[in-house]
Amino acid sequence: MQPSIALRMFQPTKRMMAVPKEEQSAHTISQRLRTLKRIPPELIPLGIVVGIAVGFAGYSMARKLVVDKQIRLSRQNRKD
Repeated sequence: MQPSIALRMFQPTKRMMAVPKEEQSAHTISQRLRTLKRIPPELIPLGIVVGIAVGFAGYSMARKLVVDKQIRLSRQNRKD
Protein backbone atom coordinates (compact mmCIF):
# COMPACT_ATOMS: atom_id res chain seq x y z
CA MET A 1 0.00 0.00 0.00
CA GLN A 2 1.45 3.37 -1.02
CA PRO A 3 1.29 6.34 1.39
CA SER A 4 -1.13 9.02 0.37
CA ILE A 5 0.05 12.32 -1.10
CA ALA A 6 -0.71 14.12 2.14
CA LEU A 7 1.57 11.79 4.11
CA ARG A 8 4.38 11.99 1.56
CA MET A 9 4.47 15.77 1.85
CA PHE A 10 5.52 15.59 5.50
CA GLN A 11 8.20 12.92 5.18
CA PRO A 12 11.77 14.27 5.26
CA THR A 13 13.81 13.76 2.14
CA LYS A 14 17.25 12.19 2.22
CA ARG A 15 18.79 15.63 1.69
CA MET A 16 17.03 16.96 4.80
CA MET A 17 18.08 13.98 6.93
CA ALA A 18 21.77 14.20 6.07
CA VAL A 19 23.81 15.78 8.87
CA PRO A 20 26.86 17.68 7.65
CA LYS A 21 30.11 16.55 9.22
CA GLU A 22 32.22 19.10 11.01
CA GLU A 23 35.87 19.35 10.08
CA GLN A 24 36.91 18.51 13.58
CA SER A 25 34.78 18.77 16.66
CA ALA A 26 36.67 20.44 19.48
CA HIS A 27 37.45 17.84 22.13
CA THR A 28 40.45 19.35 23.86
CA ILE A 29 41.27 22.83 25.07
CA SER A 30 43.95 23.28 22.42
CA GLN A 31 41.49 22.36 19.69
CA ARG A 32 38.96 24.82 21.11
CA LEU A 33 41.62 27.56 21.14
CA ARG A 34 42.37 26.83 17.49
CA THR A 35 38.74 27.54 16.63
CA LEU A 36 39.22 31.11 17.91
CA LYS A 37 41.23 31.81 14.77
CA ARG A 38 37.99 31.72 12.80
CA ILE A 39 36.62 34.77 14.66
CA PRO A 40 37.03 37.91 12.53
CA PRO A 41 39.67 40.17 14.10
CA GLU A 42 37.40 43.21 14.08
CA LEU A 43 35.01 41.45 16.50
CA ILE A 44 37.62 40.78 19.19
CA PRO A 45 37.65 44.36 20.62
CA LEU A 46 33.86 44.34 20.62
CA GLY A 47 33.85 41.09 22.58
CA ILE A 48 36.31 42.52 25.10
CA VAL A 49 34.24 45.68 25.61
CA VAL A 50 30.99 43.70 25.99
CA GLY A 51 32.68 41.30 28.42
CA ILE A 52 33.98 44.17 30.56
CA ALA A 53 30.53 45.83 30.52
CA VAL A 54 28.82 42.62 31.64
CA GLY A 55 31.44 42.18 34.37
CA PHE A 56 30.92 45.73 35.67
CA ALA A 57 27.15 45.31 35.56
CA GLY A 58 27.36 42.10 37.61
CA TYR A 59 29.72 43.74 40.11
CA SER A 60 27.50 46.80 40.43
CA MET A 61 24.36 44.73 40.94
CA ALA A 62 25.98 42.44 43.51
CA ARG A 63 27.46 45.41 45.39
CA LYS A 64 24.09 47.17 45.44
CA LEU A 65 22.39 44.09 46.91
CA VAL A 66 25.06 43.67 49.58
CA VAL A 67 25.73 47.28 50.59
CA ASP A 68 22.33 49.01 50.38
CA LYS A 69 20.32 48.29 53.52
CA GLN A 70 17.22 50.11 52.23
CA ILE A 71 16.42 47.38 49.67
CA ARG A 72 13.81 44.85 50.69
CA LEU A 73 14.97 41.44 49.52
CA SER A 74 12.04 39.54 51.03
CA ARG A 75 8.40 40.23 51.82
CA GLN A 76 7.45 41.66 55.18
CA ASN A 77 4.16 41.45 57.11
CA ARG A 78 2.86 38.66 54.91
CA LYS A 79 -0.59 37.36 55.83
CA ASP A 80 -1.12 33.70 55.00
